[in-house]
Amino acid sequence: MYRNMVTSLLEHGRVETTDAKAKEVRRIAERMITLGKRGTLHARRRALRVIRSREVAARVFEDLAERYRDRPGGYTRVLKLRRRVGDAAPVSLLELVEGGAAAAAGEAAKAPAGRKRGGEKAAKARKAEASGKEAAGGRRQAETAGRKARPGGKGKAKSDVAARKPAAPRKTGRSSKSD
Repeated sequence: MYRNMVTSLLEHGRVETTDAKAKEVRRIAERMITLGKRGTLHARRRALRVIRSREVAARVFEDLAERYRDRPGGYTRVLKLRRRVGDAAPVSLLELVEGGAAAAAGEAAKAPAGRKRGGEKAAKARKAEASGKEAAGGRRQAETAGRKARPGGKGKAKSDVAARKPAAPRKTGRSSKSD
């Protein structure tokens, strides 16, 4: 699995994975780039033990080795993104850093705007706000008009829980089947 991720990182320049995997893949990928900087036949054979594609290995030994020629290490960066929806695992973006001042200026110019946070509901809400749909917004307001605002936006408010009728005490002792 790590070999596949290292190959994908070196091929595409970035990969999204969990924090723990990103930290481990970073170690291996940086070692491969260091081998690429050496440029010897032995280094190429050692790199091909890990990298699963000869084309990617050629890119490491030509393009990436030249890009990072003057850099003593730290060829990758890990950016923490979010928590994964299914299991709440921390997800990170592992990417290759740009080498040289000219490449850094070019990267800053084509960098996209900050990514919006939130889940699917938040994305739909932003989309509805942007398009100005009153029908969807009006229906949402009508649904929530009778409810109290919840602090923090999630869970039940303390007043809702306290207003409920207390449950009957549990019976202790033997069950009815033991007679």
